[in-house]
Amino acid sequence: MNTSQFLARLIGPVMFVLGASMVINARIYTEMAAEFIASRALVYLAGAIALAAGLSIVLNHNVWVADWRILITLLGWLATIAGIFRLLFPDTVRSMGRTMFTSEKPVFITGIVWIALGAILAIAGYLH
Repeated sequence: MNTSQFLARLIGPVMFVLGASMVINARIYTEMAAEFIASRALVYLAGAIALAAGLSIVLNHNVWVADWRILITLLGWLATIAGIFRLLFPDTVRSMGRTMFTSEKPVFITGIVWIALGAILAIAGYLH
């Protein structure tokens, strides 16, 4: 099994289940997000974890090709950038979060996107 296949098999189902959970429990996730962004410590911790996870993906899978594998690379870079942003600008992240999570709609939409990306990655990972 190559790196792309391994990461797709790992990330795909996780994203799919998290996305489904966000859609099913949008109100709960919206409330959790409000609690989360109220804590500078949690924003910092999430930044450190996102940076480490993103860099680990990028260091092992920086593949720029015109097929499903680019999704893994893009997710790695997005996690890296999100982690850096959370660490360098935690108050901006908290302010954006307070604005974004005033309703369940952003959580629901994010959940739908995660379901789609998770399904694409899982299918690609398990069929190749």
